[in-house]
Amino acid sequence: MTTETIDRSLNWAYAYGRPKISADFRTEPEDFIVDEILGFELSGVGEHVYLHIQKRNNNTAWIVKLLARLADVKPMDIGYCGLKDRHAVTTQWFSVYLPKGSEPDWTDINDETISVLATTRHNKKLRRGSHLANRFQIRLRNMRGDLDALPERLNELLASGVPNYFGDQRFGRGAQNLTRVREVLIDRVKMKNRQLRGLIISSARSYLFNSVLSERLSAGTWQQVLPGEVVSDQGLATGPLWGRGRVSVTEEVASIEASVMAPFAEWRDGLEHVGLDQERRVLQLLPAAFSYEQIDTDLTLKFTLPPGTYATAVLREISQLNDCSVAT
Repeated sequence: MTTETIDRSLNWAYAYGRPKISADFRTEPEDFIVDEILGFELSGVGEHVYLHIQKRNNNTAWIVKLLARLADVKPMDIGYCGLKDRHAVTTQWFSVYLPKGSEPDWTDINDETISVLATTRHNKKLRRGSHLANRFQIRLRNMRGDLDALPERLNELLASGVPNYFGDQRFGRGAQNLTRVREVLIDRVKMKNRQLRGLIISSARSYLFNSVLSERLSAGTWQQVLPGEVVSDQGLATGPLWGRGRVSVTEEVASIEASVMAPFAEWRDGLEHVGLDQERRVLQLLPAAFSYEQIDTDLTLKFTLPPGTYATAVLREISQLNDCSVAT
C-alpha cells in the first residue's frame, strides 16, 4: 500500500445518505462543550491529587505541561482519561502523583482560559479510557439547505445510531498522519517523538477499521450480525482493530474483512510488529440522552457518548460541516 493509493479524503460511507444541509461548526469555543463523566467515587485520600479543570481553547497536553511544571513532577506522573478538543470548552479530571510533601497552589494555573474547579485525592492514577462517558453540547450555526428534512434525519439517528467511525482528527489535519505510516510501520524508522509515533500507528489501525465499517455500510450490513460475527456485550456487530493473534471472525465476516484489508498487508504486519494485539470495536454508536433544539438556522444538540468514540461521527450524519476553527 502506497501513500498515493490511500484515500486521504476520508470519504467514508454514510448511514442515511450524505446530509442535505451544511452548517458552521465551532464558530467559537462555546459551540462545542464537553463534560467528562468520571463514573466512580474518589476516596479523598491517596498518593494522587485529582484536579477537576475547565479549559477553553487549550488542549489536554498543554494542561499536563502546566501541572507538571507547577508540581515539579514529570509529565508521565500526570494522568488523564482522554484527550479533549482544543477548540472547545471542556471539563476533565487530571491526577498528579504527589505521595509526599506539600501541594502547590493549584489555582496558580488559573487564567481567563483555565479554571481549577475542585481538588481531592485518590489511590490510583487516572488511565486512558477509565471514565464512564463524555457529555456533549454542540451548536451548529447558519444551517443552509433542505432544513425540512432535518427532523426526519434526527429521528433516524435517534432510533438507529450512527456508524462508529474514528473521527477525522484521528488522522491529523488533512490526514497527514497517514502519509507517514510507511515510515513508521514498514520502513521502521526510529522517531524521537514517541507521542507522534503513537498517533501515526493509531491512525493506521483506525483507517483499517473505518475502511471495513464503510464497506459494511455500503453493503447495508453495519447493523446486522452476519455469519462468523464477533458481537459485543450489547449484541452489536464489531470490526477489527488489527494486531497480533488469531483472527476471531469466521465465515462471511472474515471474507469481508480480508477483502477490504488485502491491500494493507504491510500495514498489518507493522501493527503486529509494534506489539498491538487483536481487538474488536463496535460498528454501531448509540448516543445516549440525545436531544436537540432548533432556533431559526441554529441547531443545539445534546448527547452522551462512551470513551473512545467521536462526536463528529454523530455530526457528519446530520450536516456537512464547515469547521470554523481550522483557520484559527
